[in-house]
Amino acid sequence: MSMPPVYLPALGIVSALGRGRRDVAANLFAGKREGMRARSDLLSDGVPAYVGEVTGDLPSVPAHLGFYESRNFQLVIEAAEQIRAEIEAAREKFGPARIAVIIGSSTSGIDRGEQALAEADKTGRLPDEFDVRMQELGSVGEGLARYLDLAGPAYTVSTACSSGAHALAAARRLLAANLADAVIAGGADTLCRLTLNGFRSLSALSSGLCNPFSRNRDGINIGEGAALFLVQRDEADVTLFGAGASSDGHSMTAPDPEGHGVELAMRAALADAGCAPEEISYVQLHGTGTDQNDAMESRVINRVFPHGVAASSSKTQIGHTLGAAGAMGAAHCWLAAHPENRDGLLPPHIWDGAAAEGLLSETLVRQGDQRGAARPLFLSNAFAFGGNNACLVIGGQV
Repeated sequence: MSMPPVYLPALGIVSALGRGRRDVAANLFAGKREGMRARSDLLSDGVPAYVGEVTGDLPSVPAHLGFYESRNFQLVIEAAEQIRAEIEAAREKFGPARIAVIIGSSTSGIDRGEQALAEADKTGRLPDEFDVRMQELGSVGEGLARYLDLAGPAYTVSTACSSGAHALAAARRLLAANLADAVIAGGADTLCRLTLNGFRSLSALSSGLCNPFSRNRDGINIGEGAALFLVQRDEADVTLFGAGASSDGHSMTAPDPEGHGVELAMRAALADAGCAPEEISYVQLHGTGTDQNDAMESRVINRVFPHGVAASSSKTQIGHTLGAAGAMGAAHCWLAAHPENRDGLLPPHIWDGAAAEGLLSETLVRQGDQRGAARPLFLSNAFAFGGNNACLVIGGQV
C-alpha cells in the first residue's frame, strides 16, 4: 500500500546557477551555464577540468561547531539559512524533538582531509585544527541538526549519486511512521581532488563542457552545491507524491546497459504516486553525458514513455553534483512546479543538438518550452554506482 503524499513548502538551494530559489530559477530557465568554468588545480597533472562551481563567500561555521568546519558544511548552512524562517515556524509548531534532518552526501568534507594531508606531507604532522569529523560522512546530517538546535532523528545517506533522492524518500517514510512531524531533507557535495581524479581514472570526465545525449558526448563535469527541502504533512504548493528505488548490482561503476533496475525504480515511483506514465509531463533526467548512462537512460525512457515525454538534464548547467544530484533534480522539478513559475517553463536541455540513433533527441526540452495546460507532474531520476537507483514523482497544483 502506498504511503500518503508529503509536501515541500520550502526550498533552499545553492549551485553553479546561483543562490536562492529565485536566482537559480531565473538562470535555470534561461539556459545559463556561466557557473561552469575550467580549473587547473583539481586534476593531479594540472590539466584543466570544467566544473560547476559555487562562487563567492559562504557562511562561517560557528566556533562551537568548528570540528565540522568544511566547505560542504558551509554549503549546507547556506541552503538552510535561506529557509530559516520556515524551519523556525516548524520548530515553534512541533518542537525541536519532532523535526528530523536527513542529508545525502558522497564527499562530505573530504576536501579538508586533502588539505590536511597536503600539510602533513610538508611538515610531518596534521594541522592542529584538523578533526576527522570534518570529513566523516555522517557529520553532514548531524552537524546541520546541531547547527539548527534540533533534536529529532538526524543522519546522512551516502549511496553515491542517488543519495539526495534517497534522503527525500526517507523523509517521507519518517513522516508516515510518525517518527517526526517535519524533516529537513536534501543533499550536498563539494568539489574535491579525490572525486575529480577518481572519475578521470574511469575515463568518465569530459574534455570540455559536458554534452548529454549528443553523439559527441565524452563524459561528465563534476559540480558542487546543496539543495534542502522542508518536508511536512501540511499541504503546500509542491507535493512529493511518490518514490521508487532499486539496486541491481550490475557493476561497481557501469550501469546495466538495458537499464532493468532503473526501469524498476521508475515504475515503482509511478506506482507509489498512483499515476500512469501518460500523466507525467516532464522528466528530469540523470543525463550525465557518458556513453553508457545516456544510452541506457534513453532505452528506459522510451520503454516507460513510448508516447514520448518532455525531458532534460540540468548537468550541463551545474555539473554532476554527486551526492546532491538527486536533491538538485528534485529542486529543479520543484522550481518548475511552483506557482512562481507563472509561464510554466521547463528546465531546458543545453547541448549541441547532434542527435544519434537510439538516444533521446526530439523530446529534449528547448529553452523557452512550456508545460502548457498539462498538470505539473514530474519524474526526477538519480542513478548511482552499484546500480543504486532512486526516482521521485513531484508535482504542483493543477
